[in-house]
Amino acid sequence: LPSFAQETAKAAKEPSAEEKAWMAYATPGKVHEMMAKSTGMWTEEITMWMAPGAPPTKSTSTCNNRMIMGGRYLEGRTRGTFEGMPFEGISITAYDNAKKMYKSTWIDNMGTGIMVSEGKYNEETKTLEMAGSCVDPATGKEMQTRQTIKFIDDNNQQMEMFMTADGK
Repeated sequence: LPSFAQETAKAAKEPSAEEKAWMAYATPGKVHEMMAKSTGMWTEEITMWMAPGAPPTKSTSTCNNRMIMGGRYLEGRTRGTFEGMPFEGISITAYDNAKKMYKSTWIDNMGTGIMVSEGKYNEETKTLEMAGSCVDPATGKEMQTRQTIKFIDDNNQQMEMFMTADGK
C-alpha cells in the first residue's frame, strides 16, 4: 500500500475537479483572442434615429479598445460629440467561459445607469448578437435593448442597436 506521505503528495499535485473548473473559467482562450482583434483606435460613424419616423442625426467619434486584466476583457473608451455636446462612454465586453456567453456593459456621460447585455456569436454571419436592458429615464421602467456587431473584416465592424419603448 502507498504510504500516507505518497498519497498526500499525489493529492497535492493533482487539482480537484473544482480547481480544474475554476482554472478553465479564469483562463482566456480562442474567443478572447478573437476579441483582441478589436484592439486599437477606431473611427466611428454614427447614425441615430431618436424616434420612429424622425430624421437621423449623424456624428463621429473615436473608440480606443484594449484588452485588460490579462486578456480577459475588452475595454472600449469612446469620445465624440452628440448633438453638439461632448460625449464619452465606456464599454466592457467579456466572454464568460462558464456560461459560454458574451456579456457587455455600457456607461456614458448622458446618464447614470448601466446597460447590461448578453448573447452569442453567430459564426455563420460573423455577428455578435446580444440582448439586454437599461432604464428608460422618461418612465423609470426597464427598456429592452438589442444590439448586433457584424465583423465585416479586420478593419471594419457594423454595430446596430435597437431599444424598445412603449412596446415599439
